[in-house]
Amino acid sequence: MNSVLIIEDDKAIVDVLRMILEHDGFKIEHAYNGPTGIEKFTEVKPDVVLLDIRMPKMDGIEVLQEIRKIDSKSIIIMISGHGNIETAVQTTKLGAYDFISKPFDVERLKLTIQNGLNYRNLLAENESMKMLYDSASRDLLGTSEEMKKLRDQIGKVASTSSRVLITGENGTGKELAAQQIQKLSDRSEKPFIHVNCAIIPKDLIEVELFGCVEGYLSYSPGKRIGKFELADGGTLFLDEIADLSMDSQAKLLNVLSENRIEPLGSSSEIPVNVRVITSTNRNLHELIAEGKFREDLFHRLNVLVINVPPLRSRSEDIPELVKVFTGEICKKNDLPNKSFTPKALEYLSSLKWPGNVRELKNTVERLIILSDSDVIDKKNIDNQDESYSSELDKLINSDSTLRDFQDISEKIFIEKKLIENNWNISKTAEALDIQRSHLYTKIKQFNIENPEK
Repeated sequence: MNSVLIIEDDKAIVDVLRMILEHDGFKIEHAYNGPTGIEKFTEVKPDVVLLDIRMPKMDGIEVLQEIRKIDSKSIIIMISGHGNIETAVQTTKLGAYDFISKPFDVERLKLTIQNGLNYRNLLAENESMKMLYDSASRDLLGTSEEMKKLRDQIGKVASTSSRVLITGENGTGKELAAQQIQKLSDRSEKPFIHVNCAIIPKDLIEVELFGCVEGYLSYSPGKRIGKFELADGGTLFLDEIADLSMDSQAKLLNVLSENRIEPLGSSSEIPVNVRVITSTNRNLHELIAEGKFREDLFHRLNVLVINVPPLRSRSEDIPELVKVFTGEICKKNDLPNKSFTPKALEYLSSLKWPGNVRELKNTVERLIILSDSDVIDKKNIDNQDESYSSELDKLINSDSTLRDFQDISEKIFIEKKLIENNWNISKTAEALDIQRSHLYTKIKQFNIENPEK
């Protein structure tokens, strides 16, 4: 549900706006003056702000400037009964998305809010694509035979337009492999759109893939453009394809057969030219036997198959990975250049890494950030590992209750899973098999803090 923060000193106007927008499915917050409005903005992080210009204590232009300092991408729509062209131009230059004069036209207000939301989504999509391309600019690392074979396979399949199924355990780099295929293909200048089928609610995945017409979703009345349409001419990467429901699998099969999509609520089809790459960490043959995955869809996707090897099968690549990750992490966190001793690298290379490359990178990042030394030795790694067990040892040898032991054990376990998943709440909740809301409650209960914030 999208949220709107109304910062307006006239209670009657706030009540009218609340009634109009709640009817359209928006969650409404309000503040009657600027300082309270800024506090509310920081607290609730709304999708859109409706901001009056003339208010006591602090005028709207000052509030606009302060909010933009907090979030430069915020969608702020100015409203005023004393507006003129000069004011509109001034607020727009200061970062307002639009300006509406009182008394405002309700339909224009709704349209402006929806356009603002669409613009915000477009910014997020562009940022996501930029991150993907930045990540893809680095080749798959490693000189092991497994990685040489993987790069050779990617080079061969990239030159075709055939569908590709990428298999491998969590954290091995399936997404990076998909990006490399796109980078080396003749679609490299076109969009690369990533959809993680595992984290999108089942009742929204079809809207995400195929889009919907205006008014189809009660809580988001505007038109939604699906990822197939956004990826037209380029590549659509469907990550964790095994998590699609059987109904969604049937619709995806039809799209792959016809190269056309039909947005939900629409009676017309849209032709699309999209190369589909999928990935999974599960055995699709077993799922087919269990009736959980369509065999006909499997054959549509299983044209070219690439398996990304687990890190434990190419441990000789770990020193190179650690070196590259160290440089990236130090630069990102504005830290002095650090390095790992041969003994530390030898020890890291001896571990099994069930979370694969992702777990290794998270471990390197934790060691770099928490270590006071510019040279990280095996003792630093041992100290990090011991820190997780020291609290438990103290509890075991004290008069603490079973409840105390359970709480600290649960806290340590959740912290480790958060680190393994790079503090991605959705992925961590999935790994723990709990709801996101439950995970947020636990983070607050145990006062767990993200070390990067």
